[in-house]
Amino acid sequence: MTATSNDRARLGLRESATFDRTTIAAIQRAAETGIYDIRGWGAKRALPHFDDLLFLGASVSRYPLEGYREKCGTDVVLGARNARHPLRLDVPVTIAGMSFGALSGRAKEALGRGASEVGTSTTTGDGGMTPEERDTSKHLVYQYLPNRYGMNPDDLRRADAIEVVLGQGAKPGGGGMLLGQKVSERVAGMRDLPVGIDQRSASRHPDWTGPDDLTIKINELREITDWEKPIYVKVGASRTYYDVKLAVHAGADVVVVDGMQGGTAATQEVFIENVGIPTLAAIPQAVQALQELGVHRKPDGVQLIVSGGIRSGADVAKCLALGADAVAIGTAALIALGDNHPRFEDDYQRLGSAAGFYDAFQAGQDPAGITTQDPELQQRLDPVEGGRRLANYLRVLTMEAQTIARACGKAHVTHLEPEDMVAVSIEAAAMARVPLAGTSWVPGQSGGF
Repeated sequence: MTATSNDRARLGLRESATFDRTTIAAIQRAAETGIYDIRGWGAKRALPHFDDLLFLGASVSRYPLEGYREKCGTDVVLGARNARHPLRLDVPVTIAGMSFGALSGRAKEALGRGASEVGTSTTTGDGGMTPEERDTSKHLVYQYLPNRYGMNPDDLRRADAIEVVLGQGAKPGGGGMLLGQKVSERVAGMRDLPVGIDQRSASRHPDWTGPDDLTIKINELREITDWEKPIYVKVGASRTYYDVKLAVHAGADVVVVDGMQGGTAATQEVFIENVGIPTLAAIPQAVQALQELGVHRKPDGVQLIVSGGIRSGADVAKCLALGADAVAIGTAALIALGDNHPRFEDDYQRLGSAAGFYDAFQAGQDPAGITTQDPELQQRLDPVEGGRRLANYLRVLTMEAQTIARACGKAHVTHLEPEDMVAVSIEAAAMARVPLAGTSWVPGQSGGF
């Protein structure tokens, strides 16, 4: 018989903070199997995040905008530094790269439909460009990754922008995984892989060893696409200040910084929980680098896209206030499509999980039909309905960000700035470089109370 919490209290039993039951279970699993644990999703540990920041709405010292009668802009231009055809988006929320292989073809189609309905972009991810995604995406960013899966010059030209991926927030310095059960005939054909065999993506590009080689590669991509497309460079948040500076020097039009709360289809759990830095800490470092180079928030400057754990319009507004030009969502977009929905609770239970906890994306058994290549499971996702749900969610994020911007007296969401915020924890104040609430003190900087 299992002891209840009351029984444990009566017996004076105390759980170790170091060797708690989750840690004990992980040790036992490792001892039994001899292999490391792999999962999807992202970091589950508690980290200073956007919830630790608050906005200072206007009252007497500031003048708010009136409801929905006074305009608050949301449009953003990405890539005007060098590209002849920069991306012009209606909202500052984009869809992050998630591969066909990790996701079903119907999921990729739904992402394209939803993003296009609100006038924003989606991204191919690892594994190449699918016809469904290209046909339904008004603005499609093509990811150029170390493994080169599915890469060909024709698809580069058919894209609206190119994102050179150097790292991902969940696994900076490490490659991804696609287990054999998800390598279907179609996935294998696009990636030039054997069917049903595990695939591990490379952790670095094979044809460069440093920033000089990145410059050469960016110039090659510009030549291939006749200087039409914006070139993004994506880094996993770790040595953010230096990585952003080097990306700009290499010629990037847009820099994408992905914090450690960003999700992944599959990688080692030890990576997810112990490598990288929180999104909140990465943004000011990236902004500082852009400001020192004189390219932050300039018409011909370099734009910053931030991703990693963004869930609400408040999160969007806080990223923009800290200096981002736009954000990218991944995990939240999948949830909007229907992932981890209570209607699949019985299926999740049979898989040994539950709605809201399912993170075994690598297994290819997703009851929602999103992170699977199983033909029957895929049929559960209606890409038209999924696209509608995603579009609704994107609209809500945008309206929430506008609501906050108006309350702070801003006529555009990108007019939000650090002085519009305070932090409610010392850690968040230090990371975001904003004052602790009720004081003028920014930890790590001079100043008093």
